[in-house]
Amino acid sequence: MSGPSYYTIATLLTVGNLLGFVGTIFALPGNWLIVLLTALFALFVHTESGGGVTWLGCGAVIALAALGEVLEFAVGAAGAAKQGASRRAMALATVGAMVGSMAGSAGGSVIVPVVGTILGAIFGGAAGAFLGAIGGEYWRGSDHQKGFAVGTAAFVGRLLGTGAKLIVAASMVVIATIDAFWN
Repeated sequence: MSGPSYYTIATLLTVGNLLGFVGTIFALPGNWLIVLLTALFALFVHTESGGGVTWLGCGAVIALAALGEVLEFAVGAAGAAKQGASRRAMALATVGAMVGSMAGSAGGSVIVPVVGTILGAIFGGAAGAFLGAIGGEYWRGSDHQKGFAVGTAAFVGRLLGTGAKLIVAASMVVIATIDAFWN
């Protein structure tokens, strides 16, 4: 292989996958960035002895990304659905989570540069889900008590769903890194 060494490119894969992990914190499709980078690495980068990310490792990353989506949706929606949330409330909770993650990360970075950004994104996303769900219920004509119950369930569901998805994303990064460096 001429040009950059295999290990340099494998390190870049790990850095790119870590950026995907960070994207997941901000309610972006970071897990799918990890899948894309890992698949491209498996397809195009190999050692002289034929090593590299295996298709088995790539398949594991793909399966985990799908599992992460299912977990995030199931955990995030379960509580709100249990409270009888409307589709409108669930849709606005999703939009609110994305907007809240971005706003929370910006606000958190002012308070504490690194940790504040991450915590702001996570809790900002949950707060955005809360406000979106309440707004959706009020728009539907629900009373305050129902709106608050659905919003609280969306808040808790968003925190738990994000936590589950982050655990999956971390597993994806570890699998791709181990497969790239020790295959």
